[in-house]
Amino acid sequence: MRACKVSDFASYLKRLEIDRNELDSLLATISIHVSQFFRNPDTFRVIEQKILPDLCRRARAAARGKLTLWSAGCAAGEEPYSLALMVDDLSADDLEILVLATDISEPVLETARTGLFDISRMKEIPSPVVDKYFRAEGPHYRLIEPVRKLVEFQHHNIMTDSDYPVADLILCRNVLIYFSRAEQERILLRFAAALPPHGVLVLGRSETMTGENRRYFKSEFPRERIYRRTDEPIALPGFENQATQPGS
Repeated sequence: MRACKVSDFASYLKRLEIDRNELDSLLATISIHVSQFFRNPDTFRVIEQKILPDLCRRARAAARGKLTLWSAGCAAGEEPYSLALMVDDLSADDLEILVLATDISEPVLETARTGLFDISRMKEIPSPVVDKYFRAEGPHYRLIEPVRKLVEFQHHNIMTDSDYPVADLILCRNVLIYFSRAEQERILLRFAAALPPHGVLVLGRSETMTGENRRYFKSEFPRERIYRRTDEPIALPGFENQATQPGS
């Protein structure tokens, strides 16, 4: 309000209604966008060594040629780019693997698309990987373009948007903690509808499965909050057929 030279809430709310740029600025200011590459390395180790190979195997067995990995609440891009680095290192040339990255803040998404990072956010990346995939630009490092192209950034609000992308793996870490219990249950239900049977959901270490949604997920790696989608059918308007169309 001070930056806009507005003294009362009513005037600022009116400005938000007519100025989309101001809404983006507000969201970028009040949203928490803390992340780094391979945050919680043990979690990414399980994803790399166990989850991704299994998803690839299942896709081949089902004669599918595509996998979708969704980073929900991607912030400045460290998480989806971490997935992209692992995808690039996979022996999976026979599969099309899309890393989808979504966030509520358009300015943050624009920053993420540049692939430019401070070294402080790259502490968990081994030096050989930095040398292979990043190029120094002054005090920062830019991820090489072929890996950046593996990630598709989109604006998405997991609370208000009705359409959830179909995905084989969903990472939504340290996001649900900012929602009420009822809102968490609603979001988890939609994640369940967006995943096929045996699809994978990864939550943050301080987050847990809640309510009736437990029947849709089986804990596979409890410490890492990694859950496997069960075969339990789900009835959700607009999502009934989604779980049968992975990677579409």
